[in-house]
Amino acid sequence: MAPLGELALSVGCEFEFEAATAVAAVVQVAPRPGPGVRVVREQWTSGVEHHGYIDLYENRCERFVIDSGRSRLAYEAEVLLTEPADMIEPDAPETPIAALPDEALSFVMPSRFCLPDELGSDAWRLFGELAPGWGRVQAVVDFVHGHLEFAPGASNPWTTAVDAYRARQGVCRDFAHLAISFCRALNIPSRYVFGYIPDVGVPPPDEPMDFAAWFEAYLGGRWHTFDARNNAPRVGRVVVGRGRDAVDVALITSFGPHTLTGFQVHAEQITPAAAR
Repeated sequence: MAPLGELALSVGCEFEFEAATAVAAVVQVAPRPGPGVRVVREQWTSGVEHHGYIDLYENRCERFVIDSGRSRLAYEAEVLLTEPADMIEPDAPETPIAALPDEALSFVMPSRFCLPDELGSDAWRLFGELAPGWGRVQAVVDFVHGHLEFAPGASNPWTTAVDAYRARQGVCRDFAHLAISFCRALNIPSRYVFGYIPDVGVPPPDEPMDFAAWFEAYLGGRWHTFDARNNAPRVGRVVVGRGRDAVDVALITSFGPHTLTGFQVHAEQITPAAAR
């Protein structure tokens, strides 16, 4: 995809809760700053005290308390992206395990939802004869995209990559977990990513907008974006969290019982603040 100019986006979400007693919780919904990403403004709307912190994977998290009864938490941000399009680098090579940086090694290991040890035989049978590099990772993406049927509600918070592989259906996190598992089995470091994807340059989907999950593979000395769910370059990805799998970047972690009674996500292109 050809490079594009700056892209301004409005992103955010809203939660509605009902709880019998007050419940401590953590949410991950704020964009993760990085090269090419600037949070121009942001706002939390809540009736309770809250504060942010940075977790072990350098993700932004927010701690708060879900009040007893009914309550609402909303987040809104304006984000400016200077490199909004997915970059394609077909000549990017794989890095031998012995030459990987130390911090990449954990992304070759099994994790709670990504199970390269269980899928290793299938990974080498399907992809072992392919030339190492970008093309082999793309072959994994193509396979997962074709093997799994996107089916909302087909998986649950405990579904692993192996479960999805056998069921042949899942949601975007299952597509990411399965592709990551195959890549790790091939000794390609891969990490889970989730965030916002606006409908820039593509038709709006039939289902309501939600957070999206994709993954990054370590090739040619840096991390590259791959998306087994969409299997097409996209414009405007806004990363919220990165980790070994979905357990490291949970949208909401609560420390007690509650009911999520309402949930909305939005991400759309806007006029930059400087031009308004």
